[in-house]
Amino acid sequence: MKNSSVSKKGFGAATVYMTSISSILGAILFLRFGFATGILGIWGVVVIILLGHAITIPTALALSELATNTRVEGGGEYFIISRSFGLKIGSTIGITLFLSQTISIAFYVIASAESLHFLYELYQNLTGNVLPKQVFSIPIMVLLAFVLLKKGSGLGIKLLYIVNAILFVSLALFFAGKPIEITPETADVIINNFGFFEKERFFIVFAICFPAFTGVTAGVGLSGDLRNPGRAIPIGTILGTITGLVVYFFVVWKLAVSAPQAELISDQLIMSKIALFGYVVIPIGLAACTLSSALGCMLVAPRTLQAISNDKMFPFKRLNRFLSKGYGNTNEPRNASFVVYIIAIVFILLGDVDSVAGIISMFFLITYGSLCLNSFLNHFGSPPSYRPRFRSKWFLSLAGFLLSVWVMFMISPMYTFVSYIVIILIYIILEHTHKDSKGLVNIFKGALFQLNRRLQVYMQKQQSGMDKEEWRPATICVSSHSFEREKILELMKWLSYKHGFGTYFHLIEGYFSKQTHKESKIILKQLINSTKDRASTLYIDTMISPSYTSAIAQVIQTPSISGMENNLVIFEFDKRNLNELSPILENVNLVRAGNFDIGIFAISVYNNKPKNGIHVWIREYDTINANFMILLSYIIMSHPDWKRSHVKIFLASMKEDFLQMETSLKERIAAGRLPITLANIEFVMMEAHQTFSDVVEERSSKAALLIIGFHEDFIKHNVSFFTEFNSTGDILFVNASQPKEIR
Repeated sequence: MKNSSVSKKGFGAATVYMTSISSILGAILFLRFGFATGILGIWGVVVIILLGHAITIPTALALSELATNTRVEGGGEYFIISRSFGLKIGSTIGITLFLSQTISIAFYVIASAESLHFLYELYQNLTGNVLPKQVFSIPIMVLLAFVLLKKGSGLGIKLLYIVNAILFVSLALFFAGKPIEITPETADVIINNFGFFEKERFFIVFAICFPAFTGVTAGVGLSGDLRNPGRAIPIGTILGTITGLVVYFFVVWKLAVSAPQAELISDQLIMSKIALFGYVVIPIGLAACTLSSALGCMLVAPRTLQAISNDKMFPFKRLNRFLSKGYGNTNEPRNASFVVYIIAIVFILLGDVDSVAGIISMFFLITYGSLCLNSFLNHFGSPPSYRPRFRSKWFLSLAGFLLSVWVMFMISPMYTFVSYIVIILIYIILEHTHKDSKGLVNIFKGALFQLNRRLQVYMQKQQSGMDKEEWRPATICVSSHSFEREKILELMKWLSYKHGFGTYFHLIEGYFSKQTHKESKIILKQLINSTKDRASTLYIDTMISPSYTSAIAQVIQTPSISGMENNLVIFEFDKRNLNELSPILENVNLVRAGNFDIGIFAISVYNNKPKNGIHVWIREYDTINANFMILLSYIIMSHPDWKRSHVKIFLASMKEDFLQMETSLKERIAAGRLPITLANIEFVMMEAHQTFSDVVEERSSKAALLIIGFHEDFIKHNVSFFTEFNSTGDILFVNASQPKEIR
């Protein structure tokens, strides 16, 4: 496909135009537009034409845009989609596109047999038997296949020019023809063709006529045989689309003014009664258009299959080698052609492709929608590498994508679901066999970048009013123990799962250098891989800093990528290594200077099960901390790890007047403001000889997680408080910078 001789001797825009127009002005135009006009009236068919082109024109513009952005090689639409969306998505759509193109060959060959209807009628009159359509369609298919396999695409293109010439002559004689003999009765009926529009059957007729619009991208499939695809594809495709639109309007108008409604509906070759020498010319024109459409698909489908095989996307290596092999200077896909023609013959033998026509339309619509989505995402994502010489408009591409999806459901929800199920199954197979190729993420990477960028700026501008909003955690944590202590990553994962956002920094102590930077990248990759299989929405990064204090100072000034301001800093230490507590306590005041909420996570050697619950211990000095502690417990509980767990709140005091807090909690429970029951609250009256740690260890030694508040004075005067709970599980000590409202 990259052979130099191809680039010098390849085809030009005229070939793309002829291939497209041969499919656009195809069997549907001759066999179904009269029926559509009789059912819907001229205005109904005009709406069909406009709706069809509302999809195909944005697709043609998107194709032209994408084709002028990069060097287009063999495979046409498949090549463009796969190089934009990645090989897995591109091959998923490419395989369905190839099947649609192949089955379309059978559709057009069977339709070409309709041009020989007089032979069927003659045989039936002479013998009284019905002649099978395969009697003519199979020989036609075999003859076309033999010619193309023997002579290649060069002869195929020459045949396209010949049959297109016949097609245009037939249409010219059709427009030169006179209306069917008009009587006073039929004159009134012809006038009625302009006076009604039957909404109820609109999409049924649209589904019948839609294959007429699928030719817009036919010429793109010859991209590997084009001299200059970036020029030939835009010119040929757009001119073909415009020509088709103009011819469609004039054909419908001519039908509406030339025949009564009953004959339009009953006679599928009504054009033969209108055209000059119609009984000879129109069957010849029908044969020409159907054969040209079949030729177009016979040239394009093998090249799509060959391009997919060139990318080694099929699961079997031998199959890829066989199908990708090309012959001669033009890299003729003879092996792929042979496979395509065999599949087409099988469908011709089945005799009736109407049952799969809906699926064909679905896959074409999926392809068109993908091309428009591709263009829109490139407009929205604005990657620096996207510099097409021809530009469409983003709103046209978006409209083309949305219309494609909407029309699919309007034609047939069942076929739509079947099509997407097939797409999903193909993608799953390719995902399994090509794990290293780009997948779904690649589609939206640029768009997500732009969306995130704009949201960040927007949220920053709105920060002034966010203090009044309902509190949610934007948590940061710095630790150098990422690989020894999974529990801190677990806690951060719980806090950021549903209601908030979390950023975890692995600290590398030292100065920034080439060596430490390289080390940080390796560690980051290891950490990301270690959290891939978990239900985690935690953002992970690394930080190089000469000391723990400088790292803390750095991260509390770093904006969150969520667009929220960070509001909660988590420290962590191992209960068995109390030396780790000193640097934490030394940095608490540094963090408090930024008005952050603080959590100190004491990691225990015990691994208590989540079903044992979260225990929240509230004391009289926790008036600011209380709501914060309760909120944190329910934010953590939202994670699937805790789905069979519970929260229990203990109110511990030596004072009777602390009962007012219990009363306040009960009132909020009764009002539905707290998602707990009275059974979840226990008031603990402490005796004079008891310490708080004794009471906690007595009731909560088996709890999976404890949440305990601390006062800022503890940092200076009661440091031992953080080391007293030796026989319990993990503890999250918390201190709120200001009261939190539970709504």
